[in-house]
Order: sequence, then C-alpha cells, then structure tokens
Amino acid sequence: MKKRLQQLASPILNPLENSEGDYHYSPSHRKVLKIMGVLFVMLGGVGLYFSLLADILAGLFPVILFTGIGLLCLIVGYLGSDKAVSKLWRNRNETHQ
Repeated sequence: MKKRLQQLASPILNPLENSEGDYHYSPSHRKVLKIMGVLFVMLGGVGLYFSLLADILAGLFPVILFTGIGLLCLIVGYLGSDKAVSKLWRNRNETHQ
C-alpha cells in the first residue's frame, strides 16, 4: 500500500528526494512535520467551516493554502525518505563556494 501511495505522490516526492549533497536528518524532524501537517489541515477545516458559515467565498483562499501545506507535510512526513524530509526542512550540509 505504501509503495502505491509513493507512486501517486511521486511528483511531490521526486524533486525532494533527488537532490544532491549530504543531508542531516533527525527523527524529530519527521515527527514535527507530521504534527504540523495535522495542525494545518485542521486549520484549513476550521477556516472552511467559518468561511461557509459567513458565506464568504474569499475565505476559501486561506483554506486551500493551509490545507495544501498540511497535505504536503503529511505526504512527505509519512511517505518521504529521510532525504526528502531533510530537504523540506532545508537541513542540507552543502558547501557553498
């Protein structure tokens, strides 16, 4: 099941996983990424509720934004490799010349 989901999410995961250079990964990065994903999706849901309650269509922009960020965090947190998580956190050990 995980392999199939990774194939479906490959347009998101491949650019993160195919980076060059060393990277620094910590298991806490993945945990925080999953927590952030859940919080952003919840924030999008709350925003959707209040946007529909107030009948304001302009409120859908933050809903789409927060939900998209949350889904990105959840996809990388659950399906991404250590390198993808590290690149999303920008924890790469690259030498700049």
